[in-house]
Amino acid sequence: MPEIHSRFTISEEHDGGRADAVFAKLLDISRSTAATWCGEGWLTRSGKPVAKSDRLHAGDEVAADVPEQPDPLAVVVEPVEDLKILADDEHFVVIDKPVGVAAHPSPGWVGPTVVGALAAAGYRISTSGAGERQGIVHRLDVGTSGVMVVAKTEHAYTLLKQAFRDRTVEKEYHALVQGLPDPLEGTIDAPIGRHPGHDWRFAVLDDGRASVTHYKVLEAFGRASLVEVHLETGRTHQIRVHFSALRHPCAGDLTYGADPRLAAELGLTRQWLHARKLGFTHPGTGNWVEFVSEYPQDLQYALDALDSGLV
Repeated sequence: MPEIHSRFTISEEHDGGRADAVFAKLLDISRSTAATWCGEGWLTRSGKPVAKSDRLHAGDEVAADVPEQPDPLAVVVEPVEDLKILADDEHFVVIDKPVGVAAHPSPGWVGPTVVGALAAAGYRISTSGAGERQGIVHRLDVGTSGVMVVAKTEHAYTLLKQAFRDRTVEKEYHALVQGLPDPLEGTIDAPIGRHPGHDWRFAVLDDGRASVTHYKVLEAFGRASLVEVHLETGRTHQIRVHFSALRHPCAGDLTYGADPRLAAELGLTRQWLHARKLGFTHPGTGNWVEFVSEYPQDLQYALDALDSGLV
């Protein structure tokens, strides 16, 4: 985005409006972008930075002085040392995604991506859809590790994308949740939407999107339980939100109410959530294929600590 240098006088129409909302309209940008620019000090009133929640009034002299912005959707070719290849053929590549890696570029994310890592490793993948999402038929959160498939051809992209849309793909997650869920096996059917009071969070809401999670306790350790999870829907943060709503948040998930003391004792700096297994119909042969990701070191350490009785 090119640099911006604009001056405005707030009109009666915007009197009393929040700074992020008003600047979003004046500059024709998203409200989240305006909030970010407020935080950077690029949006001012009478020469002084405004906070995103400040109220602007008719007659206020405001300005936007924004330096040139890099394209947030540009694919940065960057190797990721811990990213492992579980399977590779002419149709797709199956990876073991480490924590801290996004599926693809997006506004606000400046770290490594699966798309960039595969490009750095010399992979040519499908270019269907938006350029920054080439080959991406499903996503894992930045803070979630595990198995993920990326299409390498247009044919594979189309079939795999449809398989995820039709929910014919088997996605098995493992999560370490606080306490012991009751019953030991069950279904969480609760709609999910954006949290009304917190940015970047989601919550169970009456007017949210239908969300269904099936779970089964694999092992109970007392202070926490290892559960197997199958998703009927694929909402953002679904597993984390649903177990938090049950008052059994994922261990280490401070965003959704996990106990920070237990997280520290288990050595966790992120939620204990792992995409364990992925199964789908091979887009070339039509055969059913499955791939399994082993627990990464930090998650295994937490399990070992619980199993040994150290925590």
